[in-house]
Amino acid sequence: MYKLMLADDEGIVRESLKFIVDKEFPGSFETFEAKTGRHVIELADEVRPDIAFMDIRMPGINGIDAMKEIRRTNPNIVFVIISAYDKFDYAKQALNLGVIDYINKPFDKAQIVAVLKKAMAEVDRVREQRTRELEIKEKLDSIVPIIENGLIQDLLSHEHFKENIEEYKKLLEIDEKYGLMLAIVGGDREPGGYMRGAVPASVKTQNNYETVLLVISDNFKCITGSVMGNKIPVLIPCAKSSLTPEEYQKIVDSASKAQKELSDALGIDFRIGIGPVKPLENMADSYSEALSVLVKTKQTVAEAVDLPEGCEYDTDYPLKTEKDLFDAIAQGDVSRAQEQANLFFDWMERSSGGAMSDICLKVLEFVLWGERLAYSNGGHVYHFMSRSEYLPEINSMKSYDELRLWFLSHIERAVNMINAANAAKTEDVAEKAKKYIDTHFREDISLDDISGMYDISPFYFSKVFKTQTGVTFTDYLTGVRVAKARELLEGTNMSMKEICSEVGYSDPNYFSRIFKKNTGVTPTEYKEGKR
Repeated sequence: MYKLMLADDEGIVRESLKFIVDKEFPGSFETFEAKTGRHVIELADEVRPDIAFMDIRMPGINGIDAMKEIRRTNPNIVFVIISAYDKFDYAKQALNLGVIDYINKPFDKAQIVAVLKKAMAEVDRVREQRTRELEIKEKLDSIVPIIENGLIQDLLSHEHFKENIEEYKKLLEIDEKYGLMLAIVGGDREPGGYMRGAVPASVKTQNNYETVLLVISDNFKCITGSVMGNKIPVLIPCAKSSLTPEEYQKIVDSASKAQKELSDALGIDFRIGIGPVKPLENMADSYSEALSVLVKTKQTVAEAVDLPEGCEYDTDYPLKTEKDLFDAIAQGDVSRAQEQANLFFDWMERSSGGAMSDICLKVLEFVLWGERLAYSNGGHVYHFMSRSEYLPEINSMKSYDELRLWFLSHIERAVNMINAANAAKTEDVAEKAKKYIDTHFREDISLDDISGMYDISPFYFSKVFKTQTGVTFTDYLTGVRVAKARELLEGTNMSMKEICSEVGYSDPNYFSRIFKKNTGVTPTEYKEGKR
């Protein structure tokens, strides 16, 4: 079956063409008619015809301009020009638009039959080419995971040959010379961060491997290995030997998001270790460090670059007080955090020997680390310039009491940031967002825009919105837009393109697909009462 659009301002021409088509090609064509340039563009957007007979001289937008517009959204359409005028006036322009043939009026049946057969053959050729491309892609999609896993296994074996790695890189189109490894570990998490139940976690992960791959690929541009026990190795190629803080934080944020999504999808706990950036041939070392940091820390997402290896402390260094302080910050316990911060400051004051500069450095270190916990665990949006006053403030302080007050107030602020993000889950963020969407649905609204209004990360906002409303942000926005489109289709004579724009979509074809997905019918069918 082919879709055929007949575009001519003369009704007798359209009727003649339709008569020939129905008589000579019974059951082969679904025909659509348009008589103005504007109508033909709107109709083409809606039905996406395979073949179009186009008159050059139509009211409003001329045929050449209409074809240019249609070609943007339907690159495979086959055009046939019909005209009462000499084709040489416009042949050069039409040639660039992929016109397959020209027919001068008046035409006869034999001309129409011949050119339709020619157009049908071209449509068939394109369809067959597309089918072959999809078959090739399907075969490649089944082979690529095998190649990716081969690369991961070779890199982790310590016994790879450089030429093998180069061959893998060529096949997978990897140009980067560096990378880092993620170690994703599943199981039952116990106090201290240890993961138990490796065997059932391995079985569940293997049985849900497609879901695991989908979550990982949604969050990283990476190469994913096969399940190894209860572990999954993931390679993230890097163009440089080191990452900027912003680039690294993006990986940490993505890992946090992936960890939550994996845990929710499979119903088991996951932790993710992030290894350091190294040359690709040293990925085994990066993976080893990613696993090591999971053993040495309690964090759900742990970063090897932040792990002090072999660090020793002065014999009287209050390591337990330091640990209790950051545990209290992470748990949102203001009172205990203040208590431990005071105890640690007491120790610094006793041990400093009057060197206030050492205390200043340690205070700044602890405050920055506390805020880092807040940003990574609390869902706040990080602003690079938000702490520019810290150094001048600390350097201007003349007494221990003044510095202690600054230290305690900023530790309290870090704890409150975590508590504020947690509280956002029970506040009316979603209701406020819904009211904003109800008013501004015509605009280009994104998840980033709305979450930015409340100074929380898009991931946290998405979770809060779904929890409070029962639907995703995208589904709610789409529902509002489709409801408004229904009103306009029922109560106005606006064109599809005008309605599309009025409800916040720039592409009529995309709008039509979204509308049909939500209502079961196209906008045109809905307007005609087919509901």
